[in-house]
Amino acid sequence: MPGSNFFSSWDFTSDPCNFAGVYCDSDRVIALNLGDPRAGSPGLIGRLDPAIGKLSALGELSVVPGRIMGSLPESVSQLKDLRFLAISRNFLTGTIPQSICQLSNLRTLDLSYNQLTGPVPPSIGSIPGLSNLVLCHNRLSGPVPPFGSQLLTRLDLSHNQLNGSIQPLSFPPSLQYLSLSWNRLVGPVDTILTRLDQLNHLDLSANGFTGPIPGRIFGFPIGSLQLQRNSFVGPVQPTDQVAIPTVDLSYNRLSGPISPMFSTVQNLYLNNNRFSGEVPGSLVDRLLAAGMETLYLQHNYLTGIEINPTAEIPVSSSLCLQYNCMVPPLQTPCPLKAGNQKTRPTAQCNEWRG
Repeated sequence: MPGSNFFSSWDFTSDPCNFAGVYCDSDRVIALNLGDPRAGSPGLIGRLDPAIGKLSALGELSVVPGRIMGSLPESVSQLKDLRFLAISRNFLTGTIPQSICQLSNLRTLDLSYNQLTGPVPPSIGSIPGLSNLVLCHNRLSGPVPPFGSQLLTRLDLSHNQLNGSIQPLSFPPSLQYLSLSWNRLVGPVDTILTRLDQLNHLDLSANGFTGPIPGRIFGFPIGSLQLQRNSFVGPVQPTDQVAIPTVDLSYNRLSGPISPMFSTVQNLYLNNNRFSGEVPGSLVDRLLAAGMETLYLQHNYLTGIEINPTAEIPVSSSLCLQYNCMVPPLQTPCPLKAGNQKTRPTAQCNEWRG
């Protein structure tokens, strides 16, 4: 791209093993890291030539963000030693070759932030040693295939157009990072999630998932739990005090009382659900002690909260209670989306109780 002089060292009268981004073992190319990796550096323009499939010893292929266009050549599947393939934040189009499953040594595949279409090839899940698959921010459609690799730790398929339900045994227990957000996925996930006890990041937000949220997942070593904007139903019952810093269950159809086990969460979003009953005193105590930064409970059917109307909410904390079946005992700033109505209409509350 304009401003890049990456190829200036590529003097074809000399040894290509001395070119910038080219790494050799003896006289065979084993790695291509194309483009200047420094932040803000201009990327490259062009297409990937199918002749790349002739670099039979290639173990690593990466291209920095830029304007690489066209499709991923089918010939990439001939690179039997390829372990690392990363071409993110470019303009790749077309489909991911079905033959990519022939890369039996592949560990990392990152084609995120491109314009790829078509399905996630079902065969991709059969690559035995695959540990990182990052295909987020494309236009991929169709179902999420099952993954057989028992080494898979990171799976990011977020921001695509994937649809359908996910089969119960689709993901191995080795998964630590799972993001499927902003797709069109449906169906229950409780059986799937219960097995994934190594997760440290889980984002299923903005889909059409249904069924219950298993209480067991609140004991997983997760740093951020994002389940908002789905159609999850039923009560939420963690089995122990929740140690996850951020829990977002907003915009679902969850009901029943709010569990006091959530009092140890720093940022808790339970708004826009069907929770009822009193707000547990332990949540109020933590908030007033500045142990909780965010407690969003607006747009539910809550009937009470024990808090002194003169209580001082710490500057670092946010509490929103409006549009419940009670008059908020104190006025607190709520997000604009919460609207202006302080209390839910009595008729709705009576209907809910009835």
